[in-house]
Amino acid sequence: MTTPVIFRRFKEGDILALFPAEPADTAGFFCGSYAHIGQHSGADYNAMIAQSKPATPVEYADLKVELENIGYDDLKVYRRSTPQIREQFLAELRR
Repeated sequence: MTTPVIFRRFKEGDILALFPAEPADTAGFFCGSYAHIGQHSGADYNAMIAQSKPATPVEYADLKVELENIGYDDLKVYRRSTPQIREQFLAELRR
């Protein structure tokens, strides 16, 4: 199964992986996220997009390898969420 992921970079240089199709709470306020430090957590998608910039492939390469090493075998990188990804999120939330 393909996992949509969005890599973002903060001013301080930290890279965050957002999983916009993966609900992190039962109310649907947060999506899944992952960082080198802190690892898995929930994130406010809109806030993270507003507070960060798109990461380049060079910037997110290490984090992508880390994700693949822990079992994310088929990551598909996006710059922003799409209506189809939002539908996946809502379908997962209903389960």
